[in-house]
Amino acid sequence: MPISLEIISPEKLLLSRPVDMVVIPGTEGDLGILPGHAKLITGLRGGLVDIYVNNQITDRFFVTGGFAEVTGERCSVLADDITRKSDLDPQRAAAALEEAKAAYATTDLANHDAYITASDRLIAAQAMVDSIEAK
Repeated sequence: MPISLEIISPEKLLLSRPVDMVVIPGTEGDLGILPGHAKLITGLRGGLVDIYVNNQITDRFFVTGGFAEVTGERCSVLADDITRKSDLDPQRAAAALEEAKAAYATTDLANHDAYITASDRLIAAQAMVDSIEAK
């Protein structure tokens, strides 16, 4: 019995199909979502969404953040920005990481909102570089 997966970007529905399992990068750690999973809503950090069919990863997407809603029958990933892992550009990822590091270095850490924004950007940029290097 598969779980219905939907991956939605701000522009469109990217994917809607049954899968055996999906692993999402939750803000508190990676979450493996199987049929019958407990209901939850979680924020996403930058990282890979791995889609499993027949115990094999069939698709991998990089998300910069967003949210996921899970029920026992469905997982909806609402991504801020999403790219197929195979389409990630190492030069752009390295440049984004350097820009994020520079922005973080000049952030007023006493300003909570500015700190969160700069921190999230840095985490997503590092995760993108790490995702490119991941097998």
